[in-house]
Amino acid sequence: MKKNALVSFKGQKDIQATINLTGSKSESNRALIIAAISKGLVKVNNLSDAADTVTLNRILTELGTTEPEGRRTVDVGHAGTAMRFLTAYLATIPQQFLLTGSARMQERPIAILVDALKSLGADISYAKNEGFPPLSINGGLNNVRAEVSIKGNVSSQYLSALLIIAPKLLAGLSLNIEGGLTSRPYVEMTLALLASAGVSHSWKGDNIYIGPQQYQAATLTVEPDWSAASYWYSIAALADQAAIELPNLKEESLQGDSKIQEIMIGLGVNTQRTANGIALKANKNEAQTTAILNLKDCPDLAQTIIVCAAAKGLNLAFTGLETLKIKETNRILALQNELGKIGVTLNEENEVYTLNCEGLNFPEKVTFATYDDHRMAMAFAPLSLLIKEVEIEDFQVVEKSYPDFWKHLQKAGFTVQELA
Repeated sequence: MKKNALVSFKGQKDIQATINLTGSKSESNRALIIAAISKGLVKVNNLSDAADTVTLNRILTELGTTEPEGRRTVDVGHAGTAMRFLTAYLATIPQQFLLTGSARMQERPIAILVDALKSLGADISYAKNEGFPPLSINGGLNNVRAEVSIKGNVSSQYLSALLIIAPKLLAGLSLNIEGGLTSRPYVEMTLALLASAGVSHSWKGDNIYIGPQQYQAATLTVEPDWSAASYWYSIAALADQAAIELPNLKEESLQGDSKIQEIMIGLGVNTQRTANGIALKANKNEAQTTAILNLKDCPDLAQTIIVCAAAKGLNLAFTGLETLKIKETNRILALQNELGKIGVTLNEENEVYTLNCEGLNFPEKVTFATYDDHRMAMAFAPLSLLIKEVEIEDFQVVEKSYPDFWKHLQKAGFTVQELA
């Protein structure tokens, strides 16, 4: 049963806290598939405790320890990364599968990945609606051709799913990226993790080639999650004063969302290196209100940055948000709806999204909907520093990526009250 929570912050808004973040969901999910396809040669440390990772880990464990009896049903629930990575992975296993998910998952398109796999020889069909899960997969992909072309401006997870299985394909994989590449750092993350497991590649222009090869024994240690860190940047930006330590985050990170360090300087937060990670310090600098921020390489930061900028009354503009409409919800529409509750509009013109904060106001209490989207809950919760009472609908949705979010808010001085 979905429940709401009331979030507030009483007293002096001076945030002093040390927050130990969970492992990166993005790194964890890639590492898990790599470990599975390596058949035990690759081990993974510091896995994320995000629901998506827990789900994927459970599925892969069950696949590796139970004997198949006819067609096996694999249900990923809300886990979008798991759906995409498993579509490719299951296509390589000589068994029959029905790959399905939640009602929302069955509305999220997957035809681009399925078409690419079918062009390599995979036997995949749609069990319900054309272009969408659930999928009927007759595994055992034995590719007779190595070359495939795929759009790069829809979801980098399609590319990563193909790259991870590439070393096991008899003909390898020559991947041609069409139409520009969205979220390039996520593809770079995938290739870096593969390299740590002994897999070599070449990347020339719009082509990535991975030849058939063996994984090597390796241990992949997952870094804490920069996406989760972004909410603490927002908190630091909206507080009167802040000194927030985030241990174990690396200066040279595989995660594209580490770009939050650079972006948030203009919103009033400096990042300092410590012996054990990073520390966030509020600097109260004013952002350049004419700036256009390109979030193409880090779309998962969009909600955090847009909500924070709106709350600070900054009429910033954003590009690179094309993928937000096919995420857990239509994130553009969700942002427009919820920002309207504090008098802010987010206007779109030719794929440029601009905030208009002329009507910005903070009522005594606001209830924000989350649309089954973990990032909506965590992007709007910091507004409790400016609004006396913030009610978050379906507050447990954060379990998808950051289960300890509310506990960590309480550690930092917030009050989080579950409502009956």
